[in-house]
Amino acid sequence: MSSPVLDPDLLKAFAAVAEHRSFTRAATTLNRTQSAVSVQIRRLEERLGTRLFQRTRAGVALTAPGNELLVYAKRLLDLNAEAVNALRARKREAVVRLGVMDDYGTIVIPPLLAQFAKSHPEIRVEIETGLTATMPARLGEAYDLVIAMHPEGHGDGELLRREQAVWAAATSYSVRPHDTLPVALYPHGCLFRQWAADALDAAGLPWRLAFVSRTLAAVEAIAAQGLAITVVKARTLPPRLRILSDGLPPLPGADIRLHRARNLSRAGGLLADHLQLGISQSASHILP
Repeated sequence: MSSPVLDPDLLKAFAAVAEHRSFTRAATTLNRTQSAVSVQIRRLEERLGTRLFQRTRAGVALTAPGNELLVYAKRLLDLNAEAVNALRARKREAVVRLGVMDDYGTIVIPPLLAQFAKSHPEIRVEIETGLTATMPARLGEAYDLVIAMHPEGHGDGELLRREQAVWAAATSYSVRPHDTLPVALYPHGCLFRQWAADALDAAGLPWRLAFVSRTLAAVEAIAAQGLAITVVKARTLPPRLRILSDGLPPLPGADIRLHRARNLSRAGGLLADHLQLGISQSASHILP
């Protein structure tokens, strides 16, 4: 046999009668007729199979089962209100989806998002890091904003700053003449991988791809152990690595550009302006 369902409307009527000790005053509070409230209480009693109120000279009083139900009724009504308020708040909350390179997502962007959250707590930012070559094409579908790297002088979007690609290795690493260089890089589609291969091949230097990962942390860890050299942006040089220039060919510069989806929401526009200003202003402050 299934348990009876406690309808929130019935519980609300029950709690009002219990509080006011009167069907008439409860009806006024609920903006209903006295007969409608009486019907609700009778329906609730029928579902539970017990009397909840008894008549007194002063009005009505709770029976023992009524007193017991009142504790649960208040908890259920409070929980119902909490659930409704939480969902309404989530509906009011604006969401902005941001795609960005791994190094910017872990070094440059977090402090800017912290500042943004203080002034715009109603806006929730969802951030995805990774290779940005294909991200701008998915604006509006997967992202509202994308901060992507492009070859210097190329690419759409708003120019935020110029970056210089550099070779990096552990502080103890040294390039040995005629040795095959072990290189830690990123998957196909990454400009750094293409630039590194083109530069080494053009210089006629022997090299091998010793490690491949999509994450900066993994590539940095391999390089920091002296197992390989890698390519990073000069501004976001990991602290465990040093810029390596001895005997290695120069690498191109890159543009960091901000891409906005069409019909960007007000929340997206606020975040875009904040990131544009923050990254542009900080350009001269994080050079190694």
